[in-house]
Amino acid sequence: MSKFPACDHDKSFAMKLHKASHRVATPATGVLRFAARFVMLVLLILATLRQPASAQQPDRVHVVNLAPLTAQQVVSNLAQMNLHRVQALRAYQGTRTYRIKYQGFPGVRSAEMVVKLKYLSPGKKEFVIQSATGSKLIIDKVLKNLLAAEQEELVPGTQRRSALTEDNYHFRLNGHESGPSGGTYVLQVEPRRKDKFLYRGRIWVDARDFAVVRLEAEPTKNPSFWTKQTNIVQVYTKVSDFWLPAYNHSIAAIRLGGHADLTIEYKDYAITDAGKVSTLSTARSTLHSETARAQR
Repeated sequence: MSKFPACDHDKSFAMKLHKASHRVATPATGVLRFAARFVMLVLLILATLRQPASAQQPDRVHVVNLAPLTAQQVVSNLAQMNLHRVQALRAYQGTRTYRIKYQGFPGVRSAEMVVKLKYLSPGKKEFVIQSATGSKLIIDKVLKNLLAAEQEELVPGTQRRSALTEDNYHFRLNGHESGPSGGTYVLQVEPRRKDKFLYRGRIWVDARDFAVVRLEAEPTKNPSFWTKQTNIVQVYTKVSDFWLPAYNHSIAAIRLGGHADLTIEYKDYAITDAGKVSTLSTARSTLHSETARAQR
């Protein structure tokens, strides 16, 4: 498990980077630094939306079929349900497959890593690498660092700084859409400050569970001079009474002309310890008020 099959050309690839650094010192070093910062950025985006979601409670009202809520009401309900979900989900496990491909100066590298995850509340994650293939350079400098960074991301201060709340973001309701899980509110998200922990883009919030089911975003602050643009798509799936990450696809363009492509697939989820998710205490009163207002 601790041995990682690597490409035979990794040593020559690293030597090319070393030699190139004497001719173009900053760009060559920047490529490697970019790789670590790129996955750090993805982690921060995932951390912002890291939210076990609630069950579809039997007495929950489907808001889209009654009266649409305002952006402020949707965000308030989302924040409340996020708290209930965190309190209810005590332990789960799953498998992740990370795939990354870098194309640019001075060549092409790729790697894949399969990881077993165990989560234990509050905020403890255990990772076991089951397999790793491809570039040892990418495995050691990017994928392993990604796992280490995710452990650091669990620090409460970082979570508050990146939380999807009105303290950190402006929200605008773009409309409503139907998705695989039902109706969703589509919100435009703009950060209140330039911060590497924040992003701008759109989120899709399930109208029944008030959980983010999809995210399309870019960072509000470039994590490195050597990256021009980063686009991130994150999709969630419902597992038992909770929503958990299902798929992530992130692409970052580099000023040297290349790009890095990262995908993460999440599967084999099992909820091993959970309590009952509290209902949304304001849902019925809010809906009755909005419905009455719409009828007038």
